[in-house]
Amino acid sequence: MKFKGSLIVVKDCKKALKFYQDMFGLALIRDHGGNMELSENLYLQEEKYWEQITGRHVVPQSNQTELYFEEPEIDSFAEKLERLYPDTEYVNHLMTHSWGQRAIRFYDPDGNLIEVGTPV
Repeated sequence: MKFKGSLIVVKDCKKALKFYQDMFGLALIRDHGGNMELSENLYLQEEKYWEQITGRHVVPQSNQTELYFEEPEIDSFAEKLERLYPDTEYVNHLMTHSWGQRAIRFYDPDGNLIEVGTPV
């Protein structure tokens, strides 16, 4: 058995791809029309396919999982996020944890929770 990565559900793969390219530099590896494989083992699946396959509805902002990224230049990242995606909904703006790590949490345009922190 091999773990391949994480799949997130999005409304529109092309719009989600642009967000993940803009903010994280991820690249498209394969496009299966409504399903995409990105670099860093992230997979996108359009909501209509997810609901059809699983028979379940998507619950945006469910807060059960988060995508975690590390970025040493976190101030620049936070400024870029605000500039490119000013309507972003934050869980917490840039903060410093008690152990010294700086982090920011927010939702992507489809309600998937993301954390970006400085390397620990």
